[in-house]
Amino acid sequence: MEKISKKNEDVIIVGLKTPDEILQQFEESIDELKFLVESAGGNVIETFTQSMKTPKPATFIGSGKLGEIATYAKEQDCHTIVFDNDLKPNQIRNIESIFGDDIKIIDRSGLILDIFATHARTAESRVQVELAQLEYLRPRLTGLWGHLSRQYGGSIGARGPGEKQLESDRRAMDMRITKLKDKLDKLEKQRKTRRRSRRNLYRIALLGYTNAGKTTLLNVLTNAGAYARNQLFATLDPKTRIFSDAWGRKVLLTDTVGFIRKLPHHLVESFRSTLAEAEEADQLLIIADAQHPALKQHLNVVESELKRIGISKTKKSIVLNKIDKLDNLAKAELMRTYPDAYQISALSGEGMEELREEILKDIPRGFKTPPYKSLSGQDEEE
Repeated sequence: MEKISKKNEDVIIVGLKTPDEILQQFEESIDELKFLVESAGGNVIETFTQSMKTPKPATFIGSGKLGEIATYAKEQDCHTIVFDNDLKPNQIRNIESIFGDDIKIIDRSGLILDIFATHARTAESRVQVELAQLEYLRPRLTGLWGHLSRQYGGSIGARGPGEKQLESDRRAMDMRITKLKDKLDKLEKQRKTRRRSRRNLYRIALLGYTNAGKTTLLNVLTNAGAYARNQLFATLDPKTRIFSDAWGRKVLLTDTVGFIRKLPHHLVESFRSTLAEAEEADQLLIIADAQHPALKQHLNVVESELKRIGISKTKKSIVLNKIDKLDNLAKAELMRTYPDAYQISALSGEGMEELREEILKDIPRGFKTPPYKSLSGQDEEE
């Protein structure tokens, strides 16, 4: 899979706007793509956009626009083009034929998978990411060896070496996918065993749009010391810690992978066992970036993804983070729009005492208190 491999690698990004897409949402998606590129180590030098009724079946945005981008890329000595949409295998091949062999063509899903691969740290997340990458790549194998078949006249009774190589690659990839799925099944059994041991403990899961501050909140509430950066998908591996208050009440708090718009379906499926932590939680805290201009869309994406993985009945509370960056007028407007949400700043501490009290006050009787030693050490880095 093509990826951004060099730190501060120059990148050109491309977006297609259709009439059914609101301009503001299109612009927000382009801004998000820039952040994704930066999270992958790239540097966006130019943005090209095209407005069309529907994507071109062969070239997505049309050969004329692609020629314009190719000329600019050559002038700037830029070798990486990232599209804000998912491209079909034939579109990638046709676009590559216009740009030439020295320019990488990456679509949004490919870029997200590249970032996931960079940030995967545990055995399970590495397996999950590799599985998603292979399922992304498999339909794109066609054409990689096609030039050899054409060269040798791959007709009936005289199949070219390209077709044979393609079949060989597919078999090898299918075998690897099967092996990874088997490994994930074993890891999921281990995870289920851990979850069963916590069945009588009150569990809270932190969910939300990527880079909303979930890990920072986990660190503040539990002194977890988990990796937290101003990057998209800085955290992939769920972390469970004990959260307690001044009255001795204790619950398990789990940080999970973040969501994003246009999240690849196969990536969600590969991380399904990880998201099971949220499925079995007693309470969900939906963390959102209060100062983000696309706050409403971010909350809608999270709600949509929760429905997609079958989480609908669990108690949910919205937590609007980063309010230290807002003035009183903006906070009042948020209060009117989201009257039941908690307004906090995990960084400055604003609103944290109220959140601590509120998320623990409704714990039903009958839940056991988790011992501190049960979650100590590296075993909790799941």
